[in-house]
Amino acid sequence: MALDARLRDFLAEDIGHVDLTATLMVDEASIGQFEMRAREPMTIAGLAVAARVFSLYDARIEIERLAVDGQTVSEGITLMRLQGPARSLLTAERTALNLIQHLSGIATLTAQYVERIAGTGAQLVDTRKTTPGLRALEKHAVACGGGRNHRLGLDSGVMLKDNHIAVCGGIAEAVARARSRVPVLTRIEVECDRLDQVEEALAAGADMIMLDNMAVETMRSAVELVSGRVPLEASGGVRLETIRAIAETGVDFISVGRITQSAPAVDIGLDDVVDVPPPREA
Repeated sequence: MALDARLRDFLAEDIGHVDLTATLMVDEASIGQFEMRAREPMTIAGLAVAARVFSLYDARIEIERLAVDGQTVSEGITLMRLQGPARSLLTAERTALNLIQHLSGIATLTAQYVERIAGTGAQLVDTRKTTPGLRALEKHAVACGGGRNHRLGLDSGVMLKDNHIAVCGGIAEAVARARSRVPVLTRIEVECDRLDQVEEALAAGADMIMLDNMAVETMRSAVELVSGRVPLEASGGVRLETIRAIAETGVDFISVGRITQSAPAVDIGLDDVVDVPPPREA
């Protein structure tokens, strides 16, 4: 599996040739029991990925998942129980925690944005502002937080931005060129930062229009102008403090790069439960 190969790379990056501390300090026969616990309220994402890190490193580790991705939990909740060779548990711990803390941070921030626009009809979507190598996992985390995915990659749709439009000589020319070549089930979105461009994109037959860095009043005018003929996406500099006003203009989607690019990691720890004696020799 592609994900397994990536997780093995993450482990190799952290371990190097050997975990010196665990090898020197922990007896090879020692068995450990640990619980992965939420140390603050959060929305979970990446629990299965964290579990997979442990099982890939040492198949002898027994894992019990006590939560699911997309679940919102309070401080102190146990997310996972693990038992197995103590050396292996301690060696794989940081890689597993790094991933689940990062992904749950994205899910938690996403859920906060989604809550701010509840009842407006607007939907939160992510962007391509993701960590190289982690896009699929980060976009999964957005979905866990209640957001929706925009393009998964450049092959997922046609988005005509200002530079594409400039190279083609204008919005009408750019849309016509894209329409003549695009797969029939693929939509064409046009980025606009002025109302006259919105009119031009409509006339050219765009399937969707992005309102880029527009003032709220201008967005409201764009919504009235388009009158439901194509979906509208608001984008650019959206924050928790501003997203409600943007949603109330009547746009269909609001894209936010911050939920993947700037989400803080949440606090999740791996706590020793009890010292388990090594098995006795027969």
